[in-house]
Amino acid sequence: MQNSTEPKPKVFLYPKLSCLVRGAVYEVYKALGPFHKENVYSKALELELKRRKIPFIREKILDVVYKRKKVGVYRPDFLIDDKIILEIKAVPVLPKIDEKQLYYYLAGTKYRLGFLINFGAKNGVYIHRRVVG
Repeated sequence: MQNSTEPKPKVFLYPKLSCLVRGAVYEVYKALGPFHKENVYSKALELELKRRKIPFIREKILDVVYKRKKVGVYRPDFLIDDKIILEIKAVPVLPKIDEKQLYYYLAGTKYRLGFLINFGAKNGVYIHRRVVG
């Protein structure tokens, strides 16, 4: 029996799929490095996801819901296997507003896991993983 003062064990959401996506992201970064535009990384990632047979949809329109009412739409760069939202950036420094924006996109849709990926960081690709709910 677990003691009530012990923290609950964390459950990693979609571990296999997350690992596959991260592997595809690192493969793209390894091949291209940090100095391209966002659309170059998006196209390369699309090819890598296809090569690895990871199901995805590019720029699927998602409804943003507030109190069960549609209040807007959101179009993520990738929706992976109808489970993970992926946003791609290619900037030297990722503003905090982009991380907050991912949180709000997740909070306003049915999705619980998102990755904000910055290919433009000078110290390597940056993957911010965010879970809501």
